[in-house]
Amino acid sequence: MAVSIRTTMLTVFTRTVARLIAAFVCSAAVAVLAGQTSPQLPSAPLQYGAFTIRFASDGSFTIVGKEWPPFNGAWTVEQDEVTLTTAGGPQECAQPGRYRFRVENRRLSLALLSDDCVPRRMVLKDSTWRPEGAAEVVASRAIVRRGPTRPPALPQAASAKGSWPSFRGPHASGVADGQHPPDRWNGKTGENILWRTPIPGLAHSSPVVWGDRIFVTSAISSRPDATFKPGLYGDGDASDDRSPHKWVLYAIDKRTGKIEWERVAFEGVPRERRHIKSTYASASPATDGRIVVAWFGSQGVQAYDVAGHPLWSVDLGRVDMGAYDIPSYEWGPASSPIIWNDLVLLQCDTQTDAFVLALNAQTGETVWKTGREELPSWGTPTVVTATSGAELVTNGSKFIRGYDVRTGAELWRLGGSSKITAPTPVTGAGVVIVTSGRRPEKPLFAIRSGARGDITLEKDRTSSAAVAWSRAGRGTYMPTPLIYDGIVYALNNDGVFDAYDVQTGQEIYRQRLKHLGSGFSASPVAADGRIYLSNEDGEILVIAAGREFREVATNTMGELLMATPALSDGVMYVRSPSALFAIGTRR
Repeated sequence: MAVSIRTTMLTVFTRTVARLIAAFVCSAAVAVLAGQTSPQLPSAPLQYGAFTIRFASDGSFTIVGKEWPPFNGAWTVEQDEVTLTTAGGPQECAQPGRYRFRVENRRLSLALLSDDCVPRRMVLKDSTWRPEGAAEVVASRAIVRRGPTRPPALPQAASAKGSWPSFRGPHASGVADGQHPPDRWNGKTGENILWRTPIPGLAHSSPVVWGDRIFVTSAISSRPDATFKPGLYGDGDASDDRSPHKWVLYAIDKRTGKIEWERVAFEGVPRERRHIKSTYASASPATDGRIVVAWFGSQGVQAYDVAGHPLWSVDLGRVDMGAYDIPSYEWGPASSPIIWNDLVLLQCDTQTDAFVLALNAQTGETVWKTGREELPSWGTPTVVTATSGAELVTNGSKFIRGYDVRTGAELWRLGGSSKITAPTPVTGAGVVIVTSGRRPEKPLFAIRSGARGDITLEKDRTSSAAVAWSRAGRGTYMPTPLIYDGIVYALNNDGVFDAYDVQTGQEIYRQRLKHLGSGFSASPVAADGRIYLSNEDGEILVIAAGREFREVATNTMGELLMATPALSDGVMYVRSPSALFAIGTRR
């Protein structure tokens, strides 16, 4: 009996001790949790793109960026969320913005929770801030080629007569005399429309032509409502379409419009974002009559022979191109490849690293790669025949540059461009015309061939031994200029059309086009005394070339137009985002 009582008492005592220990552990845990504090924002200045942010200990913050009004306000933190209230500005900016934040290795990352203040959201959304003055970490870029090591047997190229081998034709000139296309046509009624071929997907890329084939690219979204936003506006948002896509190259019979073959170059979720005005296929293909090359940005470079047989592919890694001052604003690529003497030439200017690249056209192997400290850009490079040999000329924000096309060695550079560059260099009459349209610089340069070294103009100078002439405030934003019969024609997005003497830069006329609508993105082309200007709303203006402005006709296509037309053997090939037209006189 005594043993039983002792056993019972011991059991009760053990349970009591266990409860006390559990209660102590629980209360200790509560005490520890109660003593925890939210992670703190760094107090030292932080840098991101063109901006500096500072969170003061008194609960105030400031954001300062070049060419931006400053943001001033108050901040509070709860757990891993920071709430920002900005003083002044638009009404919607009086409302607080909420961001989830993370601090790691003295770097601050912000992820949007909610913020109706557009300019504040533009700067902070998906941003990563580093200590002011700290070097940005740039990952090394791996270029991976897939394909044979020995050059394959290629088809014999058809005659180059009538070819339009890359963006804007031979040397990006945009000129093809001897075509005699009609002055009038109508895409809705079918007047002088030889054929119309639907192209699945969305694309702003231009058609290229060699022999009896036209080559076009497209990106086909999984979303049936995939679209883009045309028009004149300053919104820098990216499209929300990150659904799986197919990137496709099409070969089309130029006489009938029949699709001869199509090849899926890549299939999957886009590795980059695109601007809401752009597409995932805004770069034009290039051909030399034996091979055809398409560059689909982060999805890689693919080469086929003109019969559609795969040759090689090159993965350049992720290419991030967007706003120069807000790195998280990603807009996607648009620079097109060109082919010169068995070299495929690419200009790849990204947020973190920039380079020009030459690939062996038959195998895809790297011939040379030259790094360049540049901002993102979208212009296609051009090979120019100079007095000292062939040069690759590239447009760029920090410098317009010329390279030895065989080795990639830089030959000359010219500063003074805009922070955003898209037009392609064009050559004629012994000069190279290069322009860019973002204010305040908005320059138009005429560069003499054979320049060497740094040829940047001295302050308040408009010409030099290397620069024949220049004009500030007259550059074009998207369309590439046209040199035709001794005159430089420059078309602005807002419909201002200028003409200058190619030798002197003297203004011949400045004309605001009547048919503006959503503006102009396509570049002018010319044939037989006529200049063709495509606006985004689907009209093509026919302008008489010469020293007096005269509009000949305005023709409607009935579809949006973003791409530059191609001219070949008397026919104009016009690309809408989802179709290809052949315009010509019926015989």
